[in-house]
Amino acid sequence: MRFSTALVALTFLTASAIAQSGSKVEPEPKSATVPVTLDHNRVVIDVYVPLPDGSTKRVRGWVDTGDADLWMSRRVAGWMGLSLSCDGQICSGTPNPRVASLGVLIGGMKVSLSPKGEVNAPAADSGMVPGMSAEIKIPSTVLRNYDVLINFPDREFSIGLPGSLKFNGVKSKMLVNASTGFIQIPSKIENKNYNLGLDIGSSISFLSEGLFDKLATANPEWPHMTGAVGPANMGEAGDDEPKWKLMRVERLQYGPLYLTDVAVAEFPQNFSAFFAKNAGAAIAGLIGTDALMNYRVGLDYAHSTAYFDLGRTFKFSDFDVVGLILRPENDTRFTILGIADLDGKPSVPVGEGGVQSGDHLVGVDGIPVPDSTMGQVWSLLEGTPGQERKLTVERDGKQLSVVAKVQHFLGEKEENHSKEKSAEKK
Repeated sequence: MRFSTALVALTFLTASAIAQSGSKVEPEPKSATVPVTLDHNRVVIDVYVPLPDGSTKRVRGWVDTGDADLWMSRRVAGWMGLSLSCDGQICSGTPNPRVASLGVLIGGMKVSLSPKGEVNAPAADSGMVPGMSAEIKIPSTVLRNYDVLINFPDREFSIGLPGSLKFNGVKSKMLVNASTGFIQIPSKIENKNYNLGLDIGSSISFLSEGLFDKLATANPEWPHMTGAVGPANMGEAGDDEPKWKLMRVERLQYGPLYLTDVAVAEFPQNFSAFFAKNAGAAIAGLIGTDALMNYRVGLDYAHSTAYFDLGRTFKFSDFDVVGLILRPENDTRFTILGIADLDGKPSVPVGEGGVQSGDHLVGVDGIPVPDSTMGQVWSLLEGTPGQERKLTVERDGKQLSVVAKVQHFLGEKEENHSKEKSAEKK
C-alpha cells in the first residue's frame, strides 16, 4: 500500500513537472539573422505576416533605408486587416482600430511596423512594385528603431533591439533625420565636403544635378554615358531613364571609406524632391548598394553611428551588359524604353529587323522573361563584353529574334577599343 501511494505521488509529481515544463514560455529573441536575396542590388528577405487564425504567411520583404513610407501589396494589407481606399494608382489607409499591433516576424523576431501615418499600397493587385518579388517594404521609419546589419559579402541581414548586435569595421558618424530615419554620411568629393545619403534600397548611387554637372565639366576624362542600363535601370522611375546621365566618379570619401570608380546617375527632378523630403532638406546625393557590395554595413541608430567592415576586395563588372533600358509592367512583361548608345552608335541593332522602343522583351537566349524580377532579367543580359545574347522581342503581337552583344559600358574609351579589337580577332 505504501509503495502504491508513493508511486502515485511520484507519478503526480512527474506529470506536474512535465506540465510546468511544457507551459514554459520561451522569451522572444532580441535579434535575428536571415539570408538575403540580392535582386537587382535590392536587399530582399523572408518576412512572416501574422494571420488572424494565429498562423503566419511567408512573403518577400524589401529592406529600404531610403524610403520613410510603409508600402505593401493589397493582399498583405488585407491579411493585416487594414482598410484601404484607392484613388488612381495608389491605395492608402491607416491601421484599423481592431488591429492591436501591426508587425511582422523576421527570423522569429517580432518587428513592429507601428506606422504613425498612412500605409500605402498600389492599386494593382499584382504586387507591391512591378519587377520585384517583394510584397512589403521595411522602411527607414521602422529600421531606425533597431540595430541593423546588412552583410553583402555573406548575403545576410541582421536586425535586433538596440544594443543587441555586435558591429565591426571602421565607424562613421551618421546624420539621422529624426522624423524619417533617413541617413546621411559626411563625405568628400575632390576635397569638397558633402553629406551623402545611405540608401540600401537604391541599386545605384546618385548626385544632384548641379554637383553632377560640375564634376562632369571639371573631369571630362571620367567615363560617362546617357541611358540607364544595368544597375541604373531601376524601372520604376517613369519613361525618362533612356535620358539619364551616368558617370564614374574616380574617387570619393564616404565617411571613413575611400571608394573608387563609383557609378553615379544624375538625380532626376522627381527623385530630388523625394529625397529632399526624406532628408528634411536638399541633398547633394546618395550612395546606393552598387558601391557597397564588398562591405558589411552596420547601422547603430541609437548612437548615430555607421560601421563599414570590408569583407572582400572584388571588383564587379556591373556595367558589362546588353544596352537595353527596360520598364517592368504590372502584367509581368518588360517594355523596352530605349537603347543606350556606345561611342555614338546604338549598342543594340535597331529598326525593322532590330529593337524598337515600345517592344516587349519576351526572352533572352530562349529563357522566357515574363513573371521574372528585374534582377533575374538583368542577370540574363549581363556577361563578358563581346558575348552574344539572342533577344526575343514582341511587336504588334508578333515575335522576332535580335542578336545583341554584351558591351562594357562606363569604361575608359581606350579600354572599350582594345576589347572590341580582341573580340574581332576571335
